[in-house]
Amino acid sequence: MRALSTNNEAPERASRPFDADRDGFVPSEGSVVLVLEALEHAIARGAEIRVELAGFGCTADAGHLVQPEETGSSAAQAMGLALKDAGVDPDEVDYINAHGTSTPLNDAIETLAIKRLFGDKAYQIPISSTKSMIGHSLGASGSLEAAACIQTITSGKIHPTINYDTPDPECDLDYVPNVFRQKDVGVVLSNAFGFGGQNACLVFRKFEG
Repeated sequence: MRALSTNNEAPERASRPFDADRDGFVPSEGSVVLVLEALEHAIARGAEIRVELAGFGCTADAGHLVQPEETGSSAAQAMGLALKDAGVDPDEVDYINAHGTSTPLNDAIETLAIKRLFGDKAYQIPISSTKSMIGHSLGASGSLEAAACIQTITSGKIHPTINYDTPDPECDLDYVPNVFRQKDVGVVLSNAFGFGGQNACLVFRKFEG
């Protein structure tokens, strides 16, 4: 597959999503526990509700064993389905937590997919990759990134995409390079795109009560 970074001499610099010099992902480990509860039940028992899981969408490319669909249409469809399920207009999205693996193919195609769905609005949305800081934990990465999205909404801080040094002409969106950003975030889209084109997207929303 040749999907792993070969920058073994500086592993802390090897995961560099959307950077022109990216050469693969850095494998990692991790886990997180997320508690999902029906809204009515949480309100009835007076729970502290951190955020609302507002919608989800999923697609399957069914095109290649490991590579994503090259036009980004299937990933864009998954994002669109998640927004539709949440009843959220694309203009309402405040932040995108990218799948952002640091592989040449994934980052370019994810960028293309975001542009397909959001059009010119894509250039106005902050996007960052959690994997730039913690690597790619494969099956655990989606849940870890969901936790990062929750923290973004509750703290008002968007974590950066670190190791972003050399812009790639194919990846020309706002990836929050290297420094976190303070922003009031109400709606977050989280992308998880697996090998072989398994695409899953979640929409988290600030709970207004």
